[in-house]
Amino acid sequence: AAGKIPPAKVYVIGVGVAGLAAIGTANSMGAQVSATDVRSETAEQAESVGATFVPIPIAQEKSDDGYAKEMSADQADAATKLYTEQAAANDIVITTANIPGRRSPLLITKEAVAAMAPGSVIVDMAAAGGGNCELTQPGEKVVTENGVTIIGYTDLAGRLPGQSSQLYGQNIVNLFKLITPEKDGNYVLDMEDEVVRGITVAKDGENMFPPPPIQVHAAPAAPAKTESVEDAAAHARQKAEEAAANKRKRLLWATVGIVLGLALIAATPKPLIPYYFILMLAIVVGFYVITAVTHSLHTPLMSETNAISGIILVGAILQVGSAKPIVSALSFLAILVASINIFGGFSVTHRMLTMFRGEEK
Repeated sequence: AAGKIPPAKVYVIGVGVAGLAAIGTANSMGAQVSATDVRSETAEQAESVGATFVPIPIAQEKSDDGYAKEMSADQADAATKLYTEQAAANDIVITTANIPGRRSPLLITKEAVAAMAPGSVIVDMAAAGGGNCELTQPGEKVVTENGVTIIGYTDLAGRLPGQSSQLYGQNIVNLFKLITPEKDGNYVLDMEDEVVRGITVAKDGENMFPPPPIQVHAAPAAPAKTESVEDAAAHARQKAEEAAANKRKRLLWATVGIVLGLALIAATPKPLIPYYFILMLAIVVGFYVITAVTHSLHTPLMSETNAISGIILVGAILQVGSAKPIVSALSFLAILVASINIFGGFSVTHRMLTMFRGEEK
């Protein structure tokens, strides 16, 4: 509870099916995940599964079917620069830009790999098409001279046979449910359904291949807001005034706190003054310790602080009957705050534990 293991930084290129799955898995394991896609409309999808979307500076023209179009030279240069910067700043890079029947686009250059830290990993899921990384060797795992591991396996699904079979079997079950809506064993081929139409090669002697392209309904872009020069200037002035007002408030409260602290020190007997420095040191150390603890440890940490609050509570009870009004008032305040912390901590811990208990039969 006094520290943590820093989370890995994962960067996913391509917010498709594989990219979203990679984002969700990395996020569930506690990683800091960021993602990029040439289609800006995928930002909401990436953020919905826990990633921070990093857009390409030069927006790409949208296609009618929602898929990415081929980038221009300026767009490709901007994308390459972004990929290089993000690869150097992350521990794991996952590339998913795979185009069936075509050469996979080059995303990570050898210069980008050279700028990555030793121990970094690139998972090239497009290795079967040549790879998104310039140094990818399809079917192999290689380690560069600067210690970067590049995974270019082309049989990733085959390396997890149990899970692959389960997923494939579930897809077959869902397909049977789709083409037998009455659950009577009689299939119904609805050519208006994109899935059924996409897998139908021939029907009633008619060639149905290739299927028509699937129309992907991309999220509509928000209308651009037009703002006049005068409105922009007024908005900037308002922001500046709000910032100045907040600064004045912080300065005022800091002054009040210093004055009260000096008054408290002046009213405290000299033998007790050194304890204030111990208190200040404990507050500073406690602040940095608590903020450095990962969120998943906050509940056991709260249980640990219940013991500390119990010690405070016992000490305050012993001093609450003091003849000095200040000591008595501070003791009462300590009893109140420690009690809130203890009962609140147990309440939160109890609620967290109920999440891991099965339903009683």
